[in-house]
Amino acid sequence: MGSMEGILITVRTSKQGAAMEKGKFSEEYRREIASLTLNPDDFARLQLGEEKRALLKSSAGEVEVICRAAEGPQGIFFLPLGAVANELLDEETHGTGVPDFKGIPVRIAAIAQDKEENYDDHS
Repeated sequence: MGSMEGILITVRTSKQGAAMEKGKFSEEYRREIASLTLNPDDFARLQLGEEKRALLKSSAGEVEVICRAAEGPQGIFFLPLGAVANELLDEETHGTGVPDFKGIPVRIAAIAQDKEENYDDHS
């Protein structure tokens, strides 16, 4: 399993907008806002398992994300704005009242997959 540092850019996605119509508590919306998009080479470098789960950390917090590869620059990660991204934002607003949503230094590491034990009770 791999890890790497990069820069986080928060974005709005069309899937996020469509899922929001079903509600911010819908499974579709919650899954979309926890989906991190990264360069295919970065994706391969992380050696993500079948579940494609990773831990994304900034100086302000950490979240679990589901990764997907798409064309884009190496070392730049994209995460939809929302509750998941908010956990990574610093409280500093530089006097504007608005935190930085772009250019956030982060570290990403693949999460070990737990193999679910299958116990059949044949008694």
